[in-house]
Amino acid sequence: MEYKLGIDAGGTYTDAVIIDSYGEIVQKNKTKTTYPKLIDGIKHTFDCLNNEFISQLNNITVSTTLSTNTVLEKNGYPVAVILIGDYNISDKSEFDFYTVINGGHDSLGREINSLDVQSADEFILKTKNKVAAFAISSYFSVRNPSHELEIKKRILKLATNVPVVCGYELSEALGASDRANTAYLNAQLLPISFHFIKTLVNEIRRRNIKATISILKCDGSITNIDNAYKKPAELIFSGPAASLIGAAYLANKETCAVIDVGGTSTDVSIIKDKIPFIASNGAKVGNWSTKIESIEVETSAMGGDSHIWIKNGEINIGPKKVIPLCQAAYEYPQLVNELKRKKTILKSQLGENIQPTKFFLRTEVDSSQMSISKHEEEILNKIPYNPISIHEIYWNKDFFPSPIILDKLINKRLIKAIGLTPTDILHVLNEFSEWSYDAAFLGTETLATYKGKEVITFCLDLKKRFAQNMVTNIAEFVFKDVNKSELEKVLYGGFYGNLFFELPIVFIGGSVKAYEKEVSNLLNASIIIPNNAEVGNAVGAAVAKGRKMVNILIKSIQADSRYSVRPTKWVVFSKGERKEFDTYQKALEYGEILGKTIIYEYMSSINVDNSNIFIKTRNNEIFLPNEDVPIESTLSLLGSEDN
Repeated sequence: MEYKLGIDAGGTYTDAVIIDSYGEIVQKNKTKTTYPKLIDGIKHTFDCLNNEFISQLNNITVSTTLSTNTVLEKNGYPVAVILIGDYNISDKSEFDFYTVINGGHDSLGREINSLDVQSADEFILKTKNKVAAFAISSYFSVRNPSHELEIKKRILKLATNVPVVCGYELSEALGASDRANTAYLNAQLLPISFHFIKTLVNEIRRRNIKATISILKCDGSITNIDNAYKKPAELIFSGPAASLIGAAYLANKETCAVIDVGGTSTDVSIIKDKIPFIASNGAKVGNWSTKIESIEVETSAMGGDSHIWIKNGEINIGPKKVIPLCQAAYEYPQLVNELKRKKTILKSQLGENIQPTKFFLRTEVDSSQMSISKHEEEILNKIPYNPISIHEIYWNKDFFPSPIILDKLINKRLIKAIGLTPTDILHVLNEFSEWSYDAAFLGTETLATYKGKEVITFCLDLKKRFAQNMVTNIAEFVFKDVNKSELEKVLYGGFYGNLFFELPIVFIGGSVKAYEKEVSNLLNASIIIPNNAEVGNAVGAAVAKGRKMVNILIKSIQADSRYSVRPTKWVVFSKGERKEFDTYQKALEYGEILGKTIIYEYMSSINVDNSNIFIKTRNNEIFLPNEDVPIESTLSLLGSEDN
């Protein structure tokens, strides 16, 4: 018997499932994610798995939020960006170091300006000791990458051992600015991704596991280790892609919407005929627009570990996450006694970090390896490695900490925060019972008092808000062009009718069962919560398959005469190649052969046999009036393991 292992290193949990040759789950496991050292959680995951299954593993596939979290938290490495062509970069650009030099091509791949190699060399020499990687983006490099390749050659000569990323390698789409962002983000992630993947591979090999190792990309397909090393930006939204595939598999649905309720966020996406919806404009991460092919996903920063806090008399849920009180008390039992003291804070002082239910503790991260201010160091030195409240800091240390400085220390991962969360609310309602009920109840009781509500009423109100957030998210995703306020009016207006969803909605996540009744009361839809929903992401990683999309552009060149508009040549463009032909038919035949060759080579790199590859071809042709030969066509080929 051969087995597949799927691992999902999420923001809160690292999940694992082992699936046998019949597609049945034979073991599953959840451990806490050891962020930022994800590999510690993965090691613990392997320790918990059955050695009998481990010894017979054929495939291991990993999905991770590492790339997404790094971008969102702005923890990437410094990068030098070389832009070739007529780029207009704002003074507020987030690029660490950049320069704009002459060069670039037109839409037919013809050089419009000669490449300014001298300016490039000066910039390379000036920045090579300040950055961890270089990124290059040239105008219309997808039609002719020669200028990017020339600068890459210069960098490899002048800045030995510094990684280089070219924009054309990451995207076939036009859009110079977005392609520059894509190259920059990829370069930022290279050192981080390399370390994580290398450590992962070493751990697997240390255990003498001979299985093929794959990484799940953000379009829902798998890639090999070498590609993941080179293109870590393709792992953005790897986690949501895993949840989409896993949910469809567990529910046995080829077409469905998926809501994944995690500890950090709630993600919504759709899969149709086994193929995820792909974002038409590429993945958008934070403020960065990219040309990375990714599943279309809507994310809200409301999950099981979202912080519940009060300010100006209003209860807030998130967007930041904390360690739930119930979970923290499991590790630090003294927390229950602190909560029993019911120390209050003046309503005028309440804020996200100043809460009677919030605690802080120092992490093992070494502050000497980073730049911190005098005020940050002052507060850091007053926070121990065990939970401490604002009261204790103020009364015992005679010091009231700045909420802004606390935020900075949390962002630098020097301290962690503990607080009330939706997970605590479910403990109080006896719908989830993994950790300390007492800590959850005491924390909930404290905030309920500020609102003048009974504890159970307070919990039910918050649970309803959480369910409404899920419902609003899926409604916005499905009914894209409808204003959010109008959707909410229909959903929550008390009418004798509601929104109707034609496709089933699959819920996955550790706590989704608790919200089934509330969601069912709000939605006119078929709602499915499959078995093993709590490890749906890991299932998605385990069952993900190889898939490769190739787009070949065939574009005509007119005769260089004002008396003729008929094409005389056709140019075939693919990633890194420009080739001319004297007839459209020859160009088309070459494009088909080239596309299939690229697919077969890629699928071979992820150990998919040619006999298991199915290729679908679509040709979108554009004709001038009264002409029988197209002036342009886009040949799209999709190769996959699924027929």
